[in-house]
Amino acid sequence: MAREIVLDTETTGFDPKTGDRLVEVGCIELLDLLPTGRTFHRFVNPERLIPEDAIRVHGITDEKVKDAPKFAEIVDDLFEFIGDAQLIAHNANFDRNFIDFELNRAGRQITGEPRWIDTLKLAQTRFPGMPNSLDALCKRFKVSLVERTLHGALIDARLLAEVYLELRGGKERVLDLSSGPRGKGPGGSIELTVYGARPHPLAPRSTPQEHEAHAAFLRSVLKDHSLWAGYGVTIAETEEAPVN
Repeated sequence: MAREIVLDTETTGFDPKTGDRLVEVGCIELLDLLPTGRTFHRFVNPERLIPEDAIRVHGITDEKVKDAPKFAEIVDDLFEFIGDAQLIAHNANFDRNFIDFELNRAGRQITGEPRWIDTLKLAQTRFPGMPNSLDALCKRFKVSLVERTLHGALIDARLLAEVYLELRGGKERVLDLSSGPRGKGPGGSIELTVYGARPHPLAPRSTPQEHEAHAAFLRSVLKDHSLWAGYGVTIAETEEAPVN
């Protein structure tokens, strides 16, 4: 089973090289594109003041993170959760730059670009020339934004997990059709699902009287009974069917 981690961060600004720092990280674990229910979430003390512009975006104040752990104090827990999974993020360069900056400061090995999948690039390939922000994709895929009044790392990671599933082909993509035989369809080869007989047949759900009432109804309204015969329904000709 393919294990992936959807990751989102909130920060004090746009660029760690100019002094901006991480203030929140949220992760969602996926197996074969579906959330498992396992999450990771931490607020982080950025060791600097948070600008008002950033607070208006995510609502995280200096007071809220003054007693939060520094990144070096959560890094072991974070990467124990992540393991060797692929990392999924929207505009992944932004999140990767902050994560790798903090890893470098903590004397740890950086993640590097090949480990990340950028859902913004996936969306731009699928919807060229269209708005492809996380909000726009949620609206396009009918993912509810009702709980999102401000940006938040874990909330945005949850939304992105749903968007990522849709970008990878939607909920139908995760149906298990791998074991069935192959057939031919208008678009080429397709998977066919074949079911064997039930080990214990279901008991009839209708009475003989209901069967006869149904047959009588069909005799009264149908000229050609072959359609129902194709479904295994026998319509006894006890009387001549009327001509409509």
